[in-house]
Order: sequence, then structure tokens, then C-alpha cells
Amino acid sequence: MDYNLHLDFLRVTESAALACAPWVGKGDRASADDAACTGMRARLGEMNIDGTIVIGEGERDEAPMLYIGEKVGTGTGPVVQIAVDPLEGTNLCANGVPNAIAVLAAAVEGKGFLMHAPDCYMDKLVVGADCKGVVDITLPVRVNVRLMAKALGKDIDEITIGILERPRHEQIIKDIRDVGARVHLIGDGDLSIAIAALNPDSGVDALMGIGGAPEGVITAAAVQCVGGEMQARLVFTNDEQRARAERMVKGDLDRTLTANDLASGDVMFSATGVTSGDLLRGVRYRRGLAYTESIVMTSDTGTIRRIETQHRSSQSED
Repeated sequence: MDYNLHLDFLRVTESAALACAPWVGKGDRASADDAACTGMRARLGEMNIDGTIVIGEGERDEAPMLYIGEKVGTGTGPVVQIAVDPLEGTNLCANGVPNAIAVLAAAVEGKGFLMHAPDCYMDKLVVGADCKGVVDITLPVRVNVRLMAKALGKDIDEITIGILERPRHEQIIKDIRDVGARVHLIGDGDLSIAIAALNPDSGVDALMGIGGAPEGVITAAAVQCVGGEMQARLVFTNDEQRARAERMVKGDLDRTLTANDLASGDVMFSATGVTSGDLLRGVRYRRGLAYTESIVMTSDTGTIRRIETQHRSSQSED
């Protein structure tokens, strides 16, 4: 992917993070999300791309901006598919707790692909490169934990699994603990933990459990950049969701999906921290300046950059 485009997308997630940072800890998730969307949409509008939102804030009648199918950019330049989550973890931001991020994935048409994922749930298994080809989402949790421990050269009680703290995960949490492994519970937003699982130094060895399918596509883009592994299965709560997925997803809806099914070819991932967490530090202020930490990755070169940026705290960075 073109290097300048790579930096431009970094500025997009920075803008979203800076825009919603004033709402951290103020208990107003709607205003935080609106600020992030507005900041991200404004920066995307300045880019010299012919962009289309393929994963966003919902359908056109559900979202005033960054809706699925919305055109962004100046209309000149490369044709780009874009998947966005302007504020992954709106509750996290509103409550001032870790792991809120601004994030996007992108693919230049003809060079890369992002699945137009239906708005349903997705059962996910994400591991780093050392466990690639080792785990299988169809196997019992205890088996995968043991396979991971062997591949990583760890004792089972040194393995840490990230999982959303939800009633639907009570059994899998019990299974992880029964086999002797550790559970890292997260209150909201599994994307940051999934990306942390790709980093051998993060302290999180895998993500397991059910989260949003659209976020799964963005995760898959990061997996393609890093070289880890992701396996997933769509989960439907009603017949309407399945019918919609049949119109959007080719092939057997009940099959195990890989990262290649969700994101392939030349893809890019960018995330900026809003609140400090497992993946990134959040927005900080000091003496009239704001500081952000971001991670930017591209699959064509396998380049991963962590970037600390200083901004004027007016939120209107250059």
C-alpha cells in the first residue's frame, strides 16, 4: 500500500481519538461516539481517495455518517474499501477505563479485499504467529490451551486468554480456568485484546469467544499484517440475521472462516489509543499539548510502526 496513504490513515484514527478524548470518564457514551465519528469523517473527507465505507456505524437510516456504503474522500486517487470503528469501546471511554481505541482497516480495490460482514456475532479465535497452524476453533478449549502452551514453550498456568466478560462466556471461562490457564476479562470491545494477542510481549496469548462480526473483519486485517492466525464462525441470534448474511457472504455460512476469508491481499490497519490499555496508551495532555500513541500496519511489507505524536491540544492537529 502506498506509504503516503498509510500515513493518511494514521491521521484519521488520531483525529477520531483526539475528538472523543475530552469525553473520557464523563459518562456520556453517545457524545463520545458522536465526537469520534465526526473527527474521523472530517479527516477521511480530506483524503485524496475514492473511498467507500464497507463496515461502519450501520446502515444509512441508522447512522448520520460513516454508514455502510457512504462515499468518503475527495473522489480522486485510489479506490479504497474502508472498515471503521471510530470508537471501539464507547462504554470504556465513557467510564474512563482501559482499552478504548479508534481503529480502521483499509484495502485498495484490485489489490486487497475486506468482507462486507453482516451485523451479527462472530465466534473468534485469534493467536500470534507462534501458534499459527496449531489451534483449531472446533476443538475443545482445554485442547487448544494445551496446544498453545506446547507451541509457546509455556506451562499451562502461564497461558492467558482474553475474553469478553459476558454471560454467554460463562462456560468457556470455566473451561479455561479448569484446565489451569488464566483468564483476562474485558468489559467491552474485543478488538484491542485481539490485536494484543498478536504481540508476544503483550501478556495475552489468545482471544477466544463471541464478539461483533464487523470488528472481526478489522481484526483479520491486523492478523494479515502481523502474520498470526484467526479462525471464526458467524453466530446468528435470529432468522433475519442469517437471511441478511446469505445476501452478503458467499459460501456456507456455518463454515469456519479464516483471516483470508475476512481480509486478504494488500490491507492496512491503524489504531490510536483513547484510554490506555493492553494495546496502546490513551490520549494524554501536558502544557497545552496532546499526545497520542498509535499502531500502523501494512500487509504488503509486514511493516508495523508504533508512533507517538504530539498535537496542539485544540484537537485540530495539522
